Amino acid sequence: MTSQRAIRPALFDRLPGRPIAAVLAAAGVLAAVLVGRGGLDTVVGCGIPQDEFASQTASDWVTNADHVVVATPTGEKETGREDFTEGSLKYAADRDVTFRAEKVLWSAGAPRHALGDGFDLVAPGWRVYQSGTRVKRTAAAAPRLETGHTYLLALRWVDGAWKVLGEGAAVPFDDHVAGRGEWCGRVLGEGDVALGERFSREDDSSLEEDVWGRNEEAVSAALRSAKKS
Repeated sequence: MTSQRAIRPALFDRLPGRPIAAVLAAAGVLAAVLVGRGGLDTVVGCGIPQDEFASQTASDWVTNADHVVVATPTGEKETGREDFTEGSLKYAADRDVTFRAEKVLWSAGAPRHALGDGFDLVAPGWRVYQSGTRVKRTAAAAPRLETGHTYLLALRWVDGAWKVLGEGAAVPFDDHVAGRGEWCGRVLGEGDVALGERFSREDDSSLEEDVWGRNEEAVSAALRSAKKS
């Protein structure tokens, strides 16, 4: 499929209102991903999440997910490629990422689908320019899901495929520590994100904050005590 639509920089209208943008800018993270003029519309952490299912709290997870799993990407391939016939952009594509399920921490009493040892998720891919420059596409305020890292994921079976519930249901989990690892295409420590992410809001009650810096035992305990909403 080809497209005639223009690709324009959108740095200022896509930066998030949450404090993470300021923290990443101070750390030099934003500048690191501004790859040429064409890269301005792909900024780490930018965009406003629009989740199909509530995904912030432990109650959201046990209400809407089929499984909560610690998983590691083992491979990826391009999917959903869209070619462009005009302008500097050659094509854009998503990634079909294959995961190895390391440990299932929770499952619904009657899940919509069984979770095997491996599964696939569609994740943000690349913008590839006529010059050959490849720019990462990122999800709004969430991990990009890259090989070499581990994640805590709340999954739901939707229309014949696995999907992450939403922005709050994909947590960096390198070394089995919540908040450590890849986030929006950059590798951060748990303290880097916690300083400026939603945790600065006094009314935050997300599962991410509850288990930040802790292991899967803390996650399992939170899910066991959560009630469906």
